Amino acid sequence: MHNAALQAVGLDGWRYQLLPLPPELLNETVPSLRRAGFRGVNVTIPHKAAALTLASDRTERAAAIGAANTLTFEPGGEIVADNTDAPAIVAALPFDARGQTAVVLGAGGSARAAVWALAGAGAREVLIWNRSPERARALAHEFGATALPADEGLAGADLLVNCTAAGLDGGDPFGSLPLEAESVRNYRCVVDLVYTPSGTRLIDAAQRRGVAAVDGLEILVGQGALSFERFTGRLAPVDVMRAAARG
Repeated sequence: MHNAALQAVGLDGWRYQLLPLPPELLNETVPSLRRAGFRGVNVTIPHKAAALTLASDRTERAAAIGAANTLTFEPGGEIVADNTDAPAIVAALPFDARGQTAVVLGAGGSARAAVWALAGAGAREVLIWNRSPERARALAHEFGATALPADEGLAGADLLVNCTAAGLDGGDPFGSLPLEAESVRNYRCVVDLVYTPSGTRLIDAAQRRGVAAVDGLEILVGQGALSFERFTGRLAPVDVMRAAARG
């Protein structure tokens, strides 16, 4: 996706690459990337909270969320943290979040971005479910949301946002979430931040029942476009990025 975008805007000397990195090497690796010629990095599970602590500067939203998915290495040596997940989630919704109710599944870095973004967009109520009730309560307290009991089913809402890894690698999310395929009818829209080449079972369940669905690839494109603009200073060719991601 990023390499297609770089080519489209004529940055032929740039390259985007995958860097598998265990958590214990994050602190020593990230500062060395700038010296190796990197302009920036995207970070994902499980690095988003730790990435924020490595930055010498951070955007207001990254600081408020407490997690970063984008680090930019500035010429003066600064490492600037941003969170492009949050605006991408809101922008991908098929209707305005203002006045809506939302259930967010998870309590990690992506969930923090989703809860902050939905609350900031004017959602009437944001409910948080996590397998660890303590983590759900802590996140809810921090952002003025409401924690749901871990051992009860979900009552439904306007939005369901899956920020867990359930369904990753094509697995069945309904075995690990308080949710059944049929119960997606209780939502106007289902958002799944998990992305796989063939789609996720959660998104498939929503589409089969006529529920609006936003898949993880759309969120990936949205946050990637914002990161691309931070890295390059160029307007992101969003259609090119979307075609590459879905191709």
